Amino acid sequence: MAAQDALSAAIAVSGTSYCFDTTFHYLIPPSLADAVKPGVRVIIPFGRGNRKRVGFVLRIEPPDGQFRLKPILAVADDEPVMNEELLSLVSCLHETTFCTYYDGVKTILPSGMNLRIHETYRLCDADPQLPLSDEEENLLGFIRLAKSQRELDAMLDTRLNPEKADVIAALLAKGCIEEVQESHRMVGDKTLQMLRLSDAYLMDEVRHQPSRKQSQVIAFLEEVGTSSQRETCYLCGVTPAVIKTLIKHRVIELFEQEQLRTPAGGEFYTRSVDDVVLSEQQQAVYSAVADQVDLGEPKVFLLHGVTGSGKTSVFEKLIAHTLETGRQALLLIPEISLTPQMVSRFQSLFGETVAVIHSSLSLGQRMDEYKRIERGEANIVIGTRSAVFAPLTNIGLIIMDEEGERSYKSDSAPRYHAADVAKQRCKTHGAVLLLASATPSLESYYYARRGVYTLLEMPERYGNAVLPAVELVDMNEERAWGNQTEFSRALVDAIGDALEAGEQSILLLNRRGYHTIISCASCNAPLECPNCSIPLTYHRPNDSLMCHYCGYVSETVTACPSCKSEHLKQMGFGTQKLEEQIAEYFPTARILRMDADTTFSRYAYEQKFKAFGRGEYDIMLGTQMIGKGLDFPNVTVVGVLSIDKALFAGDFRSYERTFSLVTQVVGRGGRGNKPGRAILQSFLPEHYILQLAAEQDYCAFYNEEIALRKSLMFPPVCDICVLGFSSELEQNVRAAADTFLRMMRDKIRQEQITLPMRVLGPVRCAYGRIAGKYRYRLLIKCKNTPQLRAFISELLHESGKFKEFARVQLFADMNGDLGV
Repeated sequence: MAAQDALSAAIAVSGTSYCFDTTFHYLIPPSLADAVKPGVRVIIPFGRGNRKRVGFVLRIEPPDGQFRLKPILAVADDEPVMNEELLSLVSCLHETTFCTYYDGVKTILPSGMNLRIHETYRLCDADPQLPLSDEEENLLGFIRLAKSQRELDAMLDTRLNPEKADVIAALLAKGCIEEVQESHRMVGDKTLQMLRLSDAYLMDEVRHQPSRKQSQVIAFLEEVGTSSQRETCYLCGVTPAVIKTLIKHRVIELFEQEQLRTPAGGEFYTRSVDDVVLSEQQQAVYSAVADQVDLGEPKVFLLHGVTGSGKTSVFEKLIAHTLETGRQALLLIPEISLTPQMVSRFQSLFGETVAVIHSSLSLGQRMDEYKRIERGEANIVIGTRSAVFAPLTNIGLIIMDEEGERSYKSDSAPRYHAADVAKQRCKTHGAVLLLASATPSLESYYYARRGVYTLLEMPERYGNAVLPAVELVDMNEERAWGNQTEFSRALVDAIGDALEAGEQSILLLNRRGYHTIISCASCNAPLECPNCSIPLTYHRPNDSLMCHYCGYVSETVTACPSCKSEHLKQMGFGTQKLEEQIAEYFPTARILRMDADTTFSRYAYEQKFKAFGRGEYDIMLGTQMIGKGLDFPNVTVVGVLSIDKALFAGDFRSYERTFSLVTQVVGRGGRGNKPGRAILQSFLPEHYILQLAAEQDYCAFYNEEIALRKSLMFPPVCDICVLGFSSELEQNVRAAADTFLRMMRDKIRQEQITLPMRVLGPVRCAYGRIAGKYRYRLLIKCKNTPQLRAFISELLHESGKFKEFARVQLFADMNGDLGV
């Protein structure tokens, strides 16, 4: 390649900070000219020390003659690992979520594809042309005696003897040894050794007289083509020695065949799409969306359907229609707990063309599902938030079920919302986005009311089923009657009636553990996590105190750490205590507890929910994972315990989330042919949010909440950008937050910026310390525009110049919450 034809690569580099992140340019050596393409990962020298890092090629362009560029050292991928559309999403995430370019790359690719760099040395064949010192001669002599690469690496390891580094550097400079960079994926491909007849044998070039058993193997492979060694030995009744002999004489050959690690799922093709019968209201929704899919133009629909209205049946029909048009479909669900039921349902219709992506899969399974999608072997993808980046190439429909759930928002870089990415992908593919929920987010319903989205409604349950009768129980009256337990008399009676009738019950308590707070009766100080400003929760199964934020665990204590008093009081109750108490009321009942402590294993959700669906349990109690999307026809009683605290969570969305959770869990009852009953226990039964949730009246709730949001100027009437600061020293965090506020004021004044914004803070977060780091934040009420994002981005880059930010972590979140 001539000098004037040289090209450079714009590369996203791993391990950078946002304050100095950009696309870094590297020269493409002639030897790598054919291998370096957009979408491949490379090994590059970075920084003054030229430390080896992984980079990702975003684009190829002529080099800027003003700078002398470092060369790319090696290419890690044979082919691009991202298509053109996903490459554009990397830049989109960088611009809209204030993440580094490489953070965007890591988010899109499955974790199993992440690379590790291994630096090693290799002995050069040529003799040194320059004289060596005694130390250099001595080390070179030992290197030449090394019997393996591992032994050579051990000799050149400088961790125990740092002085050796100078000698190694001299040997490198004098050409005695050379550095070699190797990259390895975190998870390799799973392969199986297979047998087949060799080309030489098939072309009659082998002169070997096979024995009777060898002839059996040859005849078997002639019939089946390929087979594993173990299978061949078993079916032919031969030992591995027979196989070795045939390989030795070049009659057969071994080869590696990739084996995909497919997640366990349901049975394939046990139903037909023709069996899915839609009601009149379902058919109206289906027709509206299907017609738009046929047009091939991007559009957003909001489907507001009450619980049990049959939204999933509409999804099935729409996805089948999308496949008939030759396009692909993506179904997003908010919780991993919903995956087993949803996947089984769709696999029974569409079989192996369904792929699954969620964080409970092993790294190998997620990587292999990614491969299946990329190769076009799967045209339907079902998964949680990260599935929005599935490498589909011809999307016709994206569905977001329970679209108002906060789990669709990422809390770590890049801080994206799945709906924003889905809209971008629909725009690229000319696809339809269907947002669906019984309790849509206030923002989505606001946009639908204003005509930005098209509103579709299903106000009735499928098959003339009725919503459960809801009873609000005043727990103050229960206490007045002398009932000191966590169960109202109405709830106990309802569960007893269901047990007698052979029906099932669901109880929601959105708190794990046994006791939620242990405090000192003398000084009233709670037992707090040493790393967080959060009380520890007592867990009875392991008799330990645990922090649900940082994972800290300690033995139970008998004295107050502050005043040494031994008078400790236990308050609050979680799912473990609830399980114990319900067993005392109903000793013969079969109880299933579903929370983070009982669903550790990979298939726990699937196994436990299937067992409950088969009737192996009478009562299921748990946290919010049991509150949404599940369909159990035999559930007739739903109880909601201790929901009051959620109303005062310190976030402007707390009313919305409480209404949604109560509405959804109430909707789990009465989904079959039997009428349902729901009992809400509260010490605030007159609170209008609980009253509206009991009435299942979303429109009335929306009218109340949107009036409140408008008066206080909260989303959706504006956007909120949260700037977060964290450090191990509180004075550093406060100083950094104050400095950033001063930077904002100076920039606005000096550049005469006229962007509409209102800045609040800095203030300490609701939980001021988590995992050993103090946390402050600035809130900006604003309008999310390119100009506003550019303003924030410039400030984040400039922050790197100030010493106040040296030991402080800083982030910006354009979809920020005000809670934790």
